[in-house]
Amino acid sequence: MASRAFSEVPAPGAPAGIPTLPKLGTTWYRRGALYWLCRARTTAFLVLVMAMACFVSLSLYQGFRGEMPPAVRTVCDVVQVAGSCVAVVWGWIKQRRGHRAALLDPPTPEQTWVAKRTHNARSGRAAGAQAGGRLLLALAAPVMPALAAYLVGWLAAWLTVREYPSEVGARRWLAQRTAA
Repeated sequence: MASRAFSEVPAPGAPAGIPTLPKLGTTWYRRGALYWLCRARTTAFLVLVMAMACFVSLSLYQGFRGEMPPAVRTVCDVVQVAGSCVAVVWGWIKQRRGHRAALLDPPTPEQTWVAKRTHNARSGRAAGAQAGGRLLLALAAPVMPALAAYLVGWLAAWLTVREYPSEVGARRWLAQRTAA
């Protein structure tokens, strides 16, 4: 007889049958200290990712703008600042609209795990395209700060939501199973 998977074992003190979610486990159900620690860990990691993205994009842009005459440099800098301000707001709005749409039809716990596995598989296949990505990165140097600003706006909006769609879907799934 096969033993139950670790993800099938309920957390101590939690009612049986609470589904686990990627990166949150069963902590989403009670939203206690461990849940907020998981969210803080994710936030800290993504703040580092955002800082690295901004550093790399500004470094690439600095190398690109170093080849320009001073008058053109000033114009490009003003355009870059304006574009970055617009991109931060655009990223924020885009993520919030996507979040709102996901809350209307949240995924079940199984759909969340399938999406996580699909994302991980896609990430593994993307490793082969790194050389082509470096070329695109060099070509995108003139607009990298605006792209990084979009990323910062999108991730900041994603990190500041009250509840993830996967949590809402798991709560609805659990309510349907306990009501039946």
